[in-house]
Amino acid sequence: MSGLRKRGTGAGGDLGNEVEGYLLWQARVAEAERRAREFTGPLDWLTTAQREEIERQYTADSLRRARADLERVAARCVSLRAEYEHRYRQLRQRCLAVVLAVCAGCTALTALLLAL
Repeated sequence: MSGLRKRGTGAGGDLGNEVEGYLLWQARVAEAERRAREFTGPLDWLTTAQREEIERQYTADSLRRARADLERVAARCVSLRAEYEHRYRQLRQRCLAVVLAVCAGCTALTALLLAL
């Protein structure tokens, strides 16, 4: 069953993640454009060309900052994933060692009791 879940997640999950990322980025672009218009709104002395240029620069700057933030978050996610995978491997090894030690102890105890 987990094999089916993994295949389903890989096949449709990637596309779903891409669509979600695209929609979130488009929302970020729309927000940056809206904030740029709000920024230039009170500046009624600007010409149309000046207003458009300022809005374009403001939007571009906002999107650069948003991209940098997203890249930092993505890098942190990757490092956290690596940390958790490492800790999980260590925990599995410890659990296996404990199980083997308990089995060896039970076997030795059984052998000792049978020898008496």
